Amino acid sequence: MVNLVSLDRGTNSCFPGGAETGGGLEDVSDEYGAPERREGILAAIGRGLRSAVLPVFFIAACGYFVWHAVHGERGLIASEQRLQLLADARQDLDRARAELESWERRVQGMRGDRLDRDQLDERARQLLNFVGKEELVIPYGPDRRLF
Repeated sequence: MVNLVSLDRGTNSCFPGGAETGGGLEDVSDEYGAPERREGILAAIGRGLRSAVLPVFFIAACGYFVWHAVHGERGLIASEQRLQLLADARQDLDRARAELESWERRVQGMRGDRLDRDQLDERARQLLNFVGKEELVIPYGPDRRLF
């Protein structure tokens, strides 16, 4: 059987003869005579920091990915900006198509195989701002314009 040596509180040692253990930790015995180590404040802080490193690392990694999911170049804010740019581009396309249709109607009336002399005369007078004394000018509505 193992012989347990009780702590001699006067020498801070559990060894016979009072030899020091070193390391700054004080050895004490519990009520059954088993040695315990009483740690200082710095050791407790160090142990607490060591146990907090991994959770802090994972929280920081999660924060990094969440921030980039919102603010990154492919994040939620950038996605909203791309959708707005797409809507603006579609509006520009619709305006360009309307202008194209307008020009196609104008060109349609001036084709050589279907040239309407009255339409050509009307267009020339409109561009030259010339109207005869006995002529009556009836403007077209915006949806029925030929030019």
